Amino acid sequence: MKSPRFLASAVAIAAFAATATAHADMPSFEVVAENGRFTPDTIVVPANTRFRLTLTNRNAGPEEFETSNPFKELVVAPGVSRSTVFPPLKPGTYPFFGEFHPDTAKGQFVAK
Repeated sequence: MKSPRFLASAVAIAAFAATATAHADMPSFEVVAENGRFTPDTIVVPANTRFRLTLTNRNAGPEEFETSNPFKELVVAPGVSRSTVFPPLKPGTYPFFGEFHPDTAKGQFVAK
């Protein structure tokens, strides 16, 4: 008979493996913040599907990637990459912007 500690460890390892597999299958997209702009500025994502966004900041200072629908904020220091997961989006267009460069750092997700 296995000990309760062994069973708890086995369950934790199985849950971690399932989560890692789910994240590996998730669509991923990359955006670069540089010279106060986002590249690419239009990202086509699959509708009704969670996805991961990784932002790499090549600006001289920090950048704050932000969306209002759904609400997400991601503050990234210069020379750093950070990721966040978005919930499934219905078909449509969803703007995003850089709060530290609001006049130039603009873009959109297009969920199809």
